Amino acid sequence: MSKEILINVTPQETRVAILENGVLQELYIERSRSRGLVGNIYKGRVCRVLPGMEAAFVEVGMERAAFLHVSDIAPYSPSKDNGTDRPSISHLLREGQDILVQVIKDPMGTKGARLTAHVTIPSRYLVFMPNSNNIGVSSRIEDETERDRLRSMLMEHEDLLGESGYIIRTAAETASLESMGVDIAYLNKLWDSIRENAKDIKAGNIIHEDLPLSMRVLRDMIDDDLEKIRVDSRETWRRMSGFAERFIPESKIVIEHYPGERPIFDLYGVEDEIQKSLEQKTVLKSGGYLIIDQTEAMTTIDVNTGAFVGHRNLEETIFKTNLEAAQAIARQLRLRNLGGIIILDFIDMVEEDHRRQVLRALEKALDKDHARTHVCEVSSLGLVEMTRKRTRESLEHILCEVCPTCSGRGSVKTAETVCYEIFREILREARQFDARQLLVLAAQDVIDLLVDEESSSLAELEDFIDIPIKLQVEALYTQEQYDVVIM
Repeated sequence: MSKEILINVTPQETRVAILENGVLQELYIERSRSRGLVGNIYKGRVCRVLPGMEAAFVEVGMERAAFLHVSDIAPYSPSKDNGTDRPSISHLLREGQDILVQVIKDPMGTKGARLTAHVTIPSRYLVFMPNSNNIGVSSRIEDETERDRLRSMLMEHEDLLGESGYIIRTAAETASLESMGVDIAYLNKLWDSIRENAKDIKAGNIIHEDLPLSMRVLRDMIDDDLEKIRVDSRETWRRMSGFAERFIPESKIVIEHYPGERPIFDLYGVEDEIQKSLEQKTVLKSGGYLIIDQTEAMTTIDVNTGAFVGHRNLEETIFKTNLEAAQAIARQLRLRNLGGIIILDFIDMVEEDHRRQVLRALEKALDKDHARTHVCEVSSLGLVEMTRKRTRESLEHILCEVCPTCSGRGSVKTAETVCYEIFREILREARQFDARQLLVLAAQDVIDLLVDEESSSLAELEDFIDIPIKLQVEALYTQEQYDVVIM
């Protein structure tokens, strides 16, 4: 598999596109006015403790107080007596208490950020855990021999480890003994600096900010499949090259500066893919299509055969469409960064073997996803339920806002419906107030309907209430807006 990373930098935002075999798979966007908060460390102040939820709200200087659950404060292990030996939130925190916390989920919609008191600091090869003394290895490294080798290599730096814990990252498979030692020394120095800053800084302020997106690409996204990184900003290219030379000198990744006049995302067709990823409908190569609906509660994906008629029989057509859809769904989840509960409505298949193959194809396609996913078996209704870990806003929530006309419903009342609402409002006003004349203000389409198809109904209403009714178009009104004014 050929993998390439494109980085588009402007003063306002940085965009990172990950291409696999020339096809856009993931997109990361960081705007200077609203940088992601995940990984940032704050000195927070507890503003409310909720014993019933075993959680607390912590003020860290954001618009909304952030959420801290008891499981993110105290370690948990089952007890034979009562099923838990974790202390309650009331014993751990009190209102007004200062606490060192780290953001693990950005604020989303109406929810504040999610916090943890178990601070972790990543470097190229390691994740530093100052409040733990465990040594772990990334679950992506499955070979037990390799896991043991990496643990042994880490323990050779026992004099630097102290009493802190570490997780060995996947990238450490290519690390040398010396480079791992450099990582440990860097993390120790950074943690000492964070602790010193925490003593002097006031509660509600940031202590440590994670690296900018362009640098996190080098720290987190480099693997054996990556062939090239192309950056369209000379300054960012210099900084990335310096960072790579200092922290990952053994990397053979080529970091190139793209000097072309044509925008780099246009050159690779990324801009078109971004626009497509904001649409509800995703067309499959066979002619079938997906309908993707993202809501507050969950995301639903419906698979349809569309124009694909197949060559053999209906069951074979459905099977092939579902197989293609499984690949497309895995890609769309990554590209749109959809998370939480996801319901997949594949086309109904009669044969049990076909259902099993589609499910396995979906699971295999999801193996490439960095976010943790869990797929359930096909339900009795033929639906596949799955979850995908959500740590940041979806692409739609970053790039779009709720429609001011329909308020996110996806539909508006017809002009006919609004006309009848106006008739009822006129009756209400006429009975309640002593009016000499009524003025109806509404959108163009509604007024057109009132003076055309509904003109006789309006005339009858005028005779019934014995009050003249005038109509006036308001250009700024949406189709659902209207006013009945007493004159």
